[in-house]
Amino acid sequence: LFFYIPSFFSQKYPPVKFLSEKDRKRILITGGAGFVGSHLTDKLMMDGHEVTVVDNFFTGRKRNVEHWIGHENFELINHDVVEPLYIEVDQIYHLASPASPPNYMYNPIKTLKTNTIGTLNMLGLAKRVGARLLLASTSEVYGDPEVHPQNEEYWGHVNPIGPRACYDEGKRVAETMCYAYMKQEGVEVRVARIFNTFGSRMHMNDGRVVSNFILQALQGEPLTVYGTGSQTRAFQYVSDLVNGLVLLMNSNISSPVNLGNPEEHTILEFARLIKSLVVSQSQIQFLSEAQDDPQRRRPDIRKARMMLGWEPVVPLEEGLNKTIQYFSRELEHQANNQYIPKPKAARMKKGRPRHN
Repeated sequence: LFFYIPSFFSQKYPPVKFLSEKDRKRILITGGAGFVGSHLTDKLMMDGHEVTVVDNFFTGRKRNVEHWIGHENFELINHDVVEPLYIEVDQIYHLASPASPPNYMYNPIKTLKTNTIGTLNMLGLAKRVGARLLLASTSEVYGDPEVHPQNEEYWGHVNPIGPRACYDEGKRVAETMCYAYMKQEGVEVRVARIFNTFGSRMHMNDGRVVSNFILQALQGEPLTVYGTGSQTRAFQYVSDLVNGLVLLMNSNISSPVNLGNPEEHTILEFARLIKSLVVSQSQIQFLSEAQDDPQRRRPDIRKARMMLGWEPVVPLEEGLNKTIQYFSRELEHQANNQYIPKPKAARMKKGRPRHN
């Protein structure tokens, strides 16, 4: 009996390459339990690096990285980047920030602090330990663009006091900080301007186009399109983005680089495509337009093609099918594990009822 080893001690991990000491890097990923961060964690772990994930689980989830817990190359720290962090690393992927409109509008001050104080803290860490920092910036720095498609030279058209400003301007100032630290302190920085991305481990209720439509179609609800549906978006699958981030981090390009899919589709086209892939009876419902919703969004990725040799390779339908499978599994999981907490009886203490 004493020799019984519970199954979690002999946990099987995904296959990991062995890297020699000189090739193995210590890599910090802030927001590493989030949607993109957890896929980046998978790639860097499988490539044989030592990965430390820092996340405060505001939108990240432990289950996104739980398959690495206990591995000798992996560490998970529950920490908010708004507080300083002291740790020895070679590279920092700074992804920490709520990234979907409902999340960043729910707590705009928290979003601003994460993108400003959090970025300052990570740049301070990079300076102290001589690490290279990659900032996950966003296509939102271009605002509702007056130039189409958007290249890295475009300065943007952003409403500084609109409902999305906490995120748009937070990321714009985060970029400013990176270049201030580069000029003044010699910190090596990389800036990725990330366009719409989708895939497994997205939040089901993150309010973004793809997850909204897939969930609505799977549940037989109307697919809600804001405005006329003529707004355009360009979507890349998460594995393409992760490859782009790693290529950029290990390149010598310190100026911003767009990472996105230049294939543009209208929101209405997306609704119809997802409806047909799910084989759903859902109707398409038109609602009033959202405030400051960019009308056109399409990256110019010539710089990434020329300087990184990168472009998206996963076809839209293949990526959507994988994401639909993920969401339908999640819905099943939810249906089978419905836990309805029973109200606890109030305990009496010194004459006052107390709820535990």
